[in-house]
Amino acid sequence: MKGRKLLSGVQTAANDSTMNTSVQSAKLPFLIFFGFLVVSFFSFQSKQKPLSDAVSVIVIDAGHGGKDPGCNGAGEIFEKQVTLGVALRLGKLLQDSLKDVKVLYTRKTDEFIELYKRPELANKNNADLFISIHCNSNKNTTAAGSETYLMGLHKTEGNLSVAKRENAAITLETNYQNNASYGGFDPESPEGHIIFTLVQNAYMEASTGFASKVEYQIAKTGKIKSRGVKQAGFLVLWRTAMPSVLVEIGFLTNPSDRAVLKTPDGQKQIATALFKAVREYKKERESRLPKTTPVSPPKASGKDTINKQISPVRP
Repeated sequence: MKGRKLLSGVQTAANDSTMNTSVQSAKLPFLIFFGFLVVSFFSFQSKQKPLSDAVSVIVIDAGHGGKDPGCNGAGEIFEKQVTLGVALRLGKLLQDSLKDVKVLYTRKTDEFIELYKRPELANKNNADLFISIHCNSNKNTTAAGSETYLMGLHKTEGNLSVAKRENAAITLETNYQNNASYGGFDPESPEGHIIFTLVQNAYMEASTGFASKVEYQIAKTGKIKSRGVKQAGFLVLWRTAMPSVLVEIGFLTNPSDRAVLKTPDGQKQIATALFKAVREYKKERESRLPKTTPVSPPKASGKDTINKQISPVRP
């Protein structure tokens, strides 16, 4: 009997050991990713430049593209088409109206650009503002309106769902699991998304200010309502070294929003709203720049006036 109890105890201990090993193995990728975030966070923080009041370089990111169509607008149009249309129109408005601004695009054609390359372009060019343009989707087709996101904590399950959908584009990248830029991030892991949001952008205040202007201007068009400024963890935002936002300009799954977003005129209206937000943000930030006092030429003294009388020379 004692032998049986001893054997039973050994088997139980072995099972517990196996279970603990399985749990630890399951946690390993999570811990690796967490460690990567901590190290990269402090490394990246040390490289971030001070927030500039001048807005001279703007990067416009048209979401998705190429083999990544984004969300489906009831078979009428895809997200990648809308975002590119709005991005190009926004860029033209900026170039035509703000001559002192350099505009860069993450893509200008229907091509697939990896997520990590988008903020990388902005960082390499010392951009002052990063705008990522997207369209939303929902199984509930009554959901409508724009949302502007900045990097931060998921406040609701809905915010997390939006981030998961946008971050899923990573799975279309070749061998993304071994890409050092992602540190083993698993788009299927809820824990990964939660930890991911703890790495917040140093430019939160400026990003929030710009995001508020975007939502105000889009709502002002009267075509698409505003659902407000929100936070979530987006791969395309987390390593940007400047104020950055991701704008969901409307729901392609909503008939009313889609009717606006699929037409050139509607895309122009959204681009104009974004342009006005940029213009206002730029004006506000640059109002903080030191005022330069024009230097006046020195006043001539009475002795040196050009019009002074010259005595005639006597012979």
